[in-house]
Amino acid sequence: MIQTVATTPYADQKPGTSGLRKKTTVFQQPNYVENYVQSIFDSLDGFSGKTLVIGGDGRYFNREAIQKAIRIALANGFGRIVVGRGGLLSTPAASALIRSLKAYGGIILSASHNPGGPDGDFGIKYNAENGGPAPEKLTDRIFAGAQTIAVIKTLDTPDVDIDALGTTKLDGGTVEIVDPVTNYAALMRTLFDFDAIRALFASGFRMRFDAMHAITGPYAHAILEGELGAPAGTVVNGTPLPDFGGHHPDPNLTYAKALYDEMMSKDAPDFGAASDGDGDRNLIIGRGQFVTPSDSLAMLAADARLAPGYAKGLKGIARSMPTSAAADRVAAKLGVACYETPTGWKFFGNLLDAGKATICGEESAGTGSDHVREKDGLWAVLLWLNILAKRRISVAELARQHWATYGRNYYTRHDFEEVDLAAANALMDALRAQFASLPGQRFGALTVEAADDFEYHDPVDGSDTKGQGVRVMFAGGSRIVYRLSGTGTVGATLRVYIERYEPPGENLALDAQAALADLIGLSRSLAEIEQRTGRKAPSVVT
Repeated sequence: MIQTVATTPYADQKPGTSGLRKKTTVFQQPNYVENYVQSIFDSLDGFSGKTLVIGGDGRYFNREAIQKAIRIALANGFGRIVVGRGGLLSTPAASALIRSLKAYGGIILSASHNPGGPDGDFGIKYNAENGGPAPEKLTDRIFAGAQTIAVIKTLDTPDVDIDALGTTKLDGGTVEIVDPVTNYAALMRTLFDFDAIRALFASGFRMRFDAMHAITGPYAHAILEGELGAPAGTVVNGTPLPDFGGHHPDPNLTYAKALYDEMMSKDAPDFGAASDGDGDRNLIIGRGQFVTPSDSLAMLAADARLAPGYAKGLKGIARSMPTSAAADRVAAKLGVACYETPTGWKFFGNLLDAGKATICGEESAGTGSDHVREKDGLWAVLLWLNILAKRRISVAELARQHWATYGRNYYTRHDFEEVDLAAANALMDALRAQFASLPGQRFGALTVEAADDFEYHDPVDGSDTKGQGVRVMFAGGSRIVYRLSGTGTVGATLRVYIERYEPPGENLALDAQAALADLIGLSRSLAEIEQRTGRKAPSVVT
C-alpha cells in the first residue's frame, strides 16, 4: 500500500519565523503540501515506530492537508499518529500533547492570526519533541531538502474518519483520534487555582471572551463556561469556522474592535479577552482599560506567584527584542534574569529547556510559560483571572498600581502591511546606512544614544542570530525599532515599534498615542516611510 510518487521541487518553500505560510491556493497546487511534508521527514531521523501529533486551527483546507500528512507520515515510518478530533488542535494544545505523550514531534496546520478561506492563508510547521517550533538549523535542512526533492512516499488508503474518537489501523501503524481539549484542560488545572476563579465568577464577576470563530472556542467553552462557571454567553464567536466567519482572527484593537467597544462602554463586563486563529495569542482589556501585550507580560510576571504553578517564583523572564522593557523592570525587582531575544517563539525554547526562564512574551500578543513550548492565549487569560481572583481589584486598578511601582513604558506598534518587498528592503538598508551618523543627533527633546541592527547570542547553545531589526535608542530609555515581519504571505509587513519610558510619578495616565506623538512623527520621517512605500498611515495600530 506504500506508494512512491515522483515529484519536482517548488522554489518558494522556505519557512519563516513560524513555518511555511502562503496563500491557500499555493498550497492547493499539485504535490505542494506533499513536497513540504516529505521534506520535513527527510530532514529527520530515528522516528521509526514513534508517535507524531497532527492538528490545526480548522481553517479552510485543514482537513485535506491532514489526510495527506497522515498518509505520508505512516509511509515514512511513524508508528502512531495522534490527531485532534475534527483535525482541531490549538497550537499550545498541540505542544502540550507532544510533551505529555513524549511524541517524536508534531505537524501543525495553521497560518496563525492570518485570514482563512479559499482566498486566505494556510501554513504548515513542524514542532520538535520538546513541543516547540523547529529551530533554524532544522528549518534550514527542510528548505534544502525541498529544493532537491524528487520522491514522495505515501499510502494508497481511504481517508481516515477524523471526526470519530478512537483508533484506526492502517498499513504500518495506527491513527488515534483524541479530544482536542482534554489533555490541555488537565494541564491548566495543575497551574491555576480553579476554585478561586470559580468563586470570582460566582461573586458576579462578568467576562467576555471573543474566540473570533477560531480554534480557542471549544477550549474556552469547556474551561471558562464548563469548569469555571462563567455564565453561558461569556464566550462569543466560539465555533471554529474555515474562514473565521469572514473576519481577520488577529486579537488587536483593529480586528477585535467590537470587543474593545464593549469593554469601553458604560455597562462593560469586568474583564475582556480574545485569542487568535491558532490560539497562541491573546488580547486583554479591563473595563475601560486596554493592556498592551508588553504590559501584560510584565504584570503577569509581577503577580505570577499567586497561581499554584508559579508559587515558587520565576527562574527568569524572556521577551522578544521589540517588546517593551516593562518586563525588565519586574525582573530586576524580582532578582531574576531577563533575556532579550529575536522575534519568534523558537528562540525562547532553549531558555525554557535550560531552566533559565519561566515566563516569556512578545509584543505581538504572545505570552506563555515553561508549561509548553509555544505562546498560549488561553493560558494568559487564565493567569489574569487567577490574579484577579486573588487580588480582587479591577484591571484598571492593577495597572495603576503596577505603573506606580515600576513606571510606565508607553508603547505602540504601527504596521504597514503588504508593502512592496523591494521598497521595504531599501528602507531598511537606508536606515542601516545611518548607524554611524545617528548617535548624538538631536530631534527636538530627543537625543539619539545608539543605533544598530539587533544581534542575539544564545546563552544556551552559543549560536548567533543577526539582522533582527533596526534599533534607534534615545537617552532616557525611549526607542524606535524597525523590522520586517516573517509571518505575512504577500509583500512585506513593515512593523514600527515605538516606546517611551516614564518613571513613577504624575505622568502615568496619558493616552499612549499622545504620549508618543513626537516619537511617532520621528519614526516616519527618519525612515522616509511615505516617500519609500507610498503609505501615509499604518494599516494597523496596536
